[in-house]
Amino acid sequence: MRNVTRSRTNYPVIAALFAGAIAFSSMMANAPAAPSVHPTGVTLYDPQKAYNSYILFTGGDRITRLIDMNGSVVHEWKYVGFPAVFLDPQLVGGSRGHVLLTLKSVDGAGTGLIPGQASYEISQTVGELDWSGNVVWKWGDAQAPGGAAQQHHDWRRLPNGDTLILANWLHAVPGFAQPKVLDDVIYEVAPNGKIVWKWIAADHLGEFGYTPAELDLVKSTKNPDYLHANDVAVVGPNRWYAAGDKRFAPDNVLINFRNANVALLIDKRTGNVVWRLGPDYSPLPPVTERHVPRPLDQISGEHDVHFVPDGLPGAGDVLVFDNQGEGGYPPVRLSVTEGSRVVEINPVTKQIVWEYDGESSGAPGWSFLSTFISSARRLPNGNTLIDEGYDGRFFQVTPKGEIVWEYVSPYVGWLYGNVPGASHTIPSNWVYRAQPVPYDWVPAGTPHSEKSVAAPALPGFHVPGSR
Repeated sequence: MRNVTRSRTNYPVIAALFAGAIAFSSMMANAPAAPSVHPTGVTLYDPQKAYNSYILFTGGDRITRLIDMNGSVVHEWKYVGFPAVFLDPQLVGGSRGHVLLTLKSVDGAGTGLIPGQASYEISQTVGELDWSGNVVWKWGDAQAPGGAAQQHHDWRRLPNGDTLILANWLHAVPGFAQPKVLDDVIYEVAPNGKIVWKWIAADHLGEFGYTPAELDLVKSTKNPDYLHANDVAVVGPNRWYAAGDKRFAPDNVLINFRNANVALLIDKRTGNVVWRLGPDYSPLPPVTERHVPRPLDQISGEHDVHFVPDGLPGAGDVLVFDNQGEGGYPPVRLSVTEGSRVVEINPVTKQIVWEYDGESSGAPGWSFLSTFISSARRLPNGNTLIDEGYDGRFFQVTPKGEIVWEYVSPYVGWLYGNVPGASHTIPSNWVYRAQPVPYDWVPAGTPHSEKSVAAPALPGFHVPGSR
């Protein structure tokens, strides 16, 4: 396979959405390139091999839905989530069915908050809603720096009742070519709206592991969104800390930066970085040499970096959706024919202990591909739920790579923006993150279905009237 160097794009964030949306334009009659027929809903389901649960996600139509394993909508909230987050009843006084969602957004155009992006929404107010859609808690507006929450990509409710929020902050950073950068900041917000802890990415660039030459590339970039964080999560109870490794204290915070190909673990007490992945990785070996365990090789454009929670198979390992999208300072070399993958990493040895790619399911590597957004979550029976985000496709795989459930979102929205050469909107069913939700999370009596679905024999599957 031939390797090429992909140059870093200077397009705004919305440009990435256009790239992904093209993959789904097949649903529209005037599709320019992709197949004009695209299956949606549940296409495959083996209830005996799958882990059965609800699935929570926000569709392309900006509605957040909870579906069952047969794709039936169990509940919906007419709000977008970036992402939608379901709250453990233990964190909300035992109440079931509470979610974190965006309550109000504003167009970034003209606000001065999103440099170089003429059509990109920012969250003004975010909050917690109950099962009936009532607002239980909210934050933003006058409470937030700059008059808007600017929450993006991730947020979590903490055991103490506070909310950890990943947000943007536009400010000047000495030594950067850009007059202001769209920095990433983490806020811990108390129930009364007060910020009680804050961490700013630009203050810790010296801890990213960059060489002086690489750091010069970071500071000279023309992209104000120079790091583009997309995950924030607490470590939680884990075997490493129980064995005496203080780096993995349960309240320490993990943050991932897509554009930098770096994930950092932050000591909550000091704000210092105590562990990291990247920015330098081993070269990606040929497919024939990808045995496990092996040293972590090149990840790029990654999403949903988190520690597998206690009680699940692989607990304490780090699970990563490795998009193999462009990223890095300098941009890393990526194959033009392979696809994305999910990797499970031992954080102490930094070795890959499990890996899933297209070939794991007996298909070409490029059959599994999402170069932006996307997620992967470990399930109690050892399976993994994967969101191939830019196609709006969720599927569940066994540890050996067998696909035992598959769903394609039918919920389409329109993307538009200032992408060079684009003068029209593009339809998309893209899904940023899909999350498994246990049956007992919902109020008692909420239904669900578990009827098996056999995939059709593709060679004989035709549109009526065709051969």
